[in-house]
Amino acid sequence: QVQLVESGGGLVQAGDSVRLSCAASERTFSRQTMGWFRQAPGKEREFVAYISWSGGVRYYVESVKGRFTISRDNAKNTAYLQMDNLKPEDTAVYYCAATRLLRATTSDVYDYWGQGTQVTVTS
Repeated sequence: QVQLVESGGGLVQAGDSVRLSCAASERTFSRQTMGWFRQAPGKEREFVAYISWSGGVRYYVESVKGRFTISRDNAKNTAYLQMDNLKPEDTAVYYCAATRLLRATTSDVYDYWGQGTQVTVTS
């Protein structure tokens, strides 16, 4: 059982940067693909990015390419989402998730989820 805990959210202004962290409880974290999703009020949960267990494969939804960077430190059992040049439309609860699959862009293939962290971007 992998337990995930996100941190780093908050209230920021448009153009600011925020780094989210996702700490995993299990040493098998290094064999999991890690993904980030977000859910805005009244909207469905949306895929944001994933990173393979080795860090060699990263994939982003088009709307965040060039602004968000996903990374991981397997020695620390932690994944990160660096978010730069934030926009009001990035406002959402951000969730990290883990799966053994690669190229996982839909929420149904992720086995473990964190509780979410709120990011609010004001204009």
